Amino acid sequence: MHIALWVVQALLSLAFAAAGVTKLITPITELATKGMGGWVLDSPEALIRFIGASEVLAAIGLIAPAATRIAPKLTPAAALGLVVVMVLAAATHLAYGEFTGVAPNIVLAGLAGFVAWGRLKRHPIAPRG
Repeated sequence: MHIALWVVQALLSLAFAAAGVTKLITPITELATKGMGGWVLDSPEALIRFIGASEVLAAIGLIAPAATRIAPKLTPAAALGLVVVMVLAAATHLAYGEFTGVAPNIVLAGLAGFVAWGRLKRHPIAPRG
């Protein structure tokens, strides 16, 4: 279970780091044409950049606290934050009729929920001490 959690943490971290950096550096019109959907054009640029920064920070939070054992409770907190982001993303895609965007959000939310549960209840990482 411990290894499975690390594998999922690493995969989620890579996925959210890539998605976050994309939202941070790509022009908004290009994001809309690259499959992000119509919500991108209807949202303030600051919100999209904030979501990108949040995803990058969560990607770091999935790995760094657990790996260094410095404040390892931040790892499940980052995972829970990603669950919230993915539920909101799924709701946004539904509101825009972008049904193909919902399934990946639900899968990512489930994986993040698994990490949160695993690191809170099943295999928490002890802090340095």
